[in-house]
Amino acid sequence: MPYTFLHLHLHLRSSMMETFVHKLPSFKFLNPNSYYCSTTRTSKSFLVGSRRRSSSLSTSASAVRQTDPVLESVSLGHITRPDFPILHQEVNGSRLVYLDNAATSQKPSVVLKALQNYYELYNSNVHRGIHFLSAKATDAYELARKKVAAFINASESREIVFTKNATEAINLVAYSWGLTNLKPEDEIILTIAEHHSAIVPWQLVAQKTGAILKFVSLNEDEAPDIDKLRQTFSKKTKIVVVHHVSNTLASVLPIEEIVLWAHDVGAKVLVDACQSVPHMVVNVQSLDVDFLVASSHKMCGPTGIGFLYGKSELLSAMPPFLGGGEMISDVFLDHSTYAEPPSRFEAGTPAIGEAIGLGAAIDYLSRLGMQKIHDYETELAKYLYESLLSVPNIRVYGPAPSEKVNRAALCSFNVENIHPTDIATFLDQQHGVAIRSGHHCAQPLHRHLGVNASARASLHFYNTKEDVDDFIRALNDTVSFFNSFK
Repeated sequence: MPYTFLHLHLHLRSSMMETFVHKLPSFKFLNPNSYYCSTTRTSKSFLVGSRRRSSSLSTSASAVRQTDPVLESVSLGHITRPDFPILHQEVNGSRLVYLDNAATSQKPSVVLKALQNYYELYNSNVHRGIHFLSAKATDAYELARKKVAAFINASESREIVFTKNATEAINLVAYSWGLTNLKPEDEIILTIAEHHSAIVPWQLVAQKTGAILKFVSLNEDEAPDIDKLRQTFSKKTKIVVVHHVSNTLASVLPIEEIVLWAHDVGAKVLVDACQSVPHMVVNVQSLDVDFLVASSHKMCGPTGIGFLYGKSELLSAMPPFLGGGEMISDVFLDHSTYAEPPSRFEAGTPAIGEAIGLGAAIDYLSRLGMQKIHDYETELAKYLYESLLSVPNIRVYGPAPSEKVNRAALCSFNVENIHPTDIATFLDQQHGVAIRSGHHCAQPLHRHLGVNASARASLHFYNTKEDVDDFIRALNDTVSFFNSFK
């Protein structure tokens, strides 16, 4: 029977702790400018490639990689860790091992500095003032838009609409494009693996328009069934709403093929790229997607901002989503006229500092190289998956990695007779390991899998194999602890 009241058992831990694990020596004063490696969590740490860091904003992991030959044999995770101050702390007496990157990523110092500089040096509203501060803020804000466009290879920056997050971006398309273009009996195609933010807005729009939602299930490899997806398309299909990378299954959909099939029947395609844009090269022109959304906070940028990419001809034909200042051309007492995109969809004062921070994050990721990040994470993903299989009675969801299948760098799992929230709580309180537990905003998928919740470990490029090793040791200890009550 799963243990769901972990706090009742933790008081027993002090007398049992030495049986299962030794606590890691304190890392309160770990130098963030050095690269931490360890062969086991109980062994002494040692420093590789220690260096003196400049306070200049141009200092980056990529620059260090070019100048320090000692680091050539060190992983991307070890090279970039010093750029993330939050990683260099103790949590509950252990070195923090942050494995909740599918929920949100950590922020490098250059992003924190960009935010600080904006608020300290040129905080002002954008597009509305002629004074120096407003002009500088406007330039920085619009430069961030250009950086986003270049990052995903949009044809022009006006195809990028800033939103408060990816959820708002999906709602924008659903309400602006959906309510205008959908009618009764039109079909909206999704998979059962979609995030709630990609399901609920289209449920609401379907209720208003009479459109029909159709969901594609999983195949025997526990990935969305692409063959069935293709068979679902018809002349009634008006829009296909799919993820690029599943936040639970770690599966990757062939977006380019899906777009071809959809366009063949005259349908549009909206891609939820929240789990792909931070981890791989995404080229909206080669994919030929009609709409694509992503969130800043998952790509080393600030919270509170995301973006919508839309083909210019589609955005130009869509009515406003929200009304107010900035999105208008002229306002009269009986009617208003509207600005051209993207301003048409950015009513009110935007998240200026957050956009500038997102621009700094894109600069940082671009210096590292998205292909290099993807290659490293592919290796790390396989290591995580194979390491988890060594844990007794574990069930890892999603397709197994192979020569033809590359999983994203995350694993959702359950351990027999142990509640995932108990696992996550114990890992945090006894080992300083941060993972996620719950349904990951994917309840329909979890119901299909026959569970209410799962635990999830998710990696980013600043994680290392040592992080995975520490996690696996901690997870084995956690399983041993709960099994001791049987």
